[in-house]
Amino acid sequence: MATHSTFIPPERTLMGPGPSDVSPRVLNAMARPTLGHLDPLFIQLMDDIKSLLQYAFKTRNSLTMPVSAPGSAGMEACFVNLVEPGDKVIVCINGVFGQRMVENVIRCGGEAIKVEDAWGQQTNLNKVEDALKAHPDARIVAFVHAETSTGVRNDAAALCQLARQYDCLSIVDAVTSLGGIEVDVDGWGIDAVYSGSQKCLSCVPGLSPVSFSPRAVEFIQQRQSPVQSWFLDMNLIVGYWGQGGKRAYHHTAPVNSLYALHESLLMLHEEGLEQAWQRHQQGHVKLRDGLAALGMQFAVDEAYRLPQLNAVCIPQGVDDGAARARLLNDFNLEIGAGLGALAGKVWRIGLMGYACKDRNIDHCIASLGKVVR
Repeated sequence: MATHSTFIPPERTLMGPGPSDVSPRVLNAMARPTLGHLDPLFIQLMDDIKSLLQYAFKTRNSLTMPVSAPGSAGMEACFVNLVEPGDKVIVCINGVFGQRMVENVIRCGGEAIKVEDAWGQQTNLNKVEDALKAHPDARIVAFVHAETSTGVRNDAAALCQLARQYDCLSIVDAVTSLGGIEVDVDGWGIDAVYSGSQKCLSCVPGLSPVSFSPRAVEFIQQRQSPVQSWFLDMNLIVGYWGQGGKRAYHHTAPVNSLYALHESLLMLHEEGLEQAWQRHQQGHVKLRDGLAALGMQFAVDEAYRLPQLNAVCIPQGVDDGAARARLLNDFNLEIGAGLGALAGKVWRIGLMGYACKDRNIDHCIASLGKVVR
């Protein structure tokens, strides 16, 4: 007969591609008494979460809320609401998560027009424009702002401008960018954007902030076919996440996880967006200098390198799996493996949110030094 006991996890330093370290403030918030999801006090908290998310996304979009599931569900929410059967969608691929967008388009019955660039390179704007010219009936341009699989920052402002120029809606993956580098939903004219709670927001995994522009909302309301996902249909969810007043029951919200998200957004607001972006950049420079001293190189050009997700070339002769296992077992430090085309070639070192601090960076450099040597 199997014996069961309470699970007590070790204290790891999480410096992989996510989840990131969670602040004690956020963990404490989760432990507060659970309220009913239609309790007037909880509805007040929902309004505050919406306001703090609008601050984080730099938007006044009324339909701004956290989807009650991880970032992948936020991605799906954007696609199922905006893609109808037969729609042409230009999808920019320069890593794993662009390819996931293609999967979503196909499952919505749409046609994905792929614009592909090498992993570790930026999406080429000329290629995107060529695709828009070749497919004047395209309705949407979709791209990843911060490609977690490669550590590349795509030019979101320019890509959104291209989408507008050719009368397309834009869908943007900001899972790894929100809170770590500039995201300006209104300034860039983003129509649908999704993120995750567990990256630079340093919250527990399991929630996906999303925001839809008035133009996107108008399309969702006038769709010819029903949204293929009941759970993610914004026409239904808006009745629960609408601003103020009476709320219509849609699903049981993850109440305690939303306490955690509120606390993490409050911490971002207290620090200030620009200050948070600056802290991530300073942390990246410190990590870069420390790794250079170990003779390690970055896989991505400095001009479009993400400060919060560092793709580092694995030194010659070092066993990828054995090195990461030793970091985890001997130093309680988690870093990420390469994915897809970069598997076995790079490590992905995250400096996200609460994890982006001097103590963690020093620990990472010292531990890597011992393992690599």
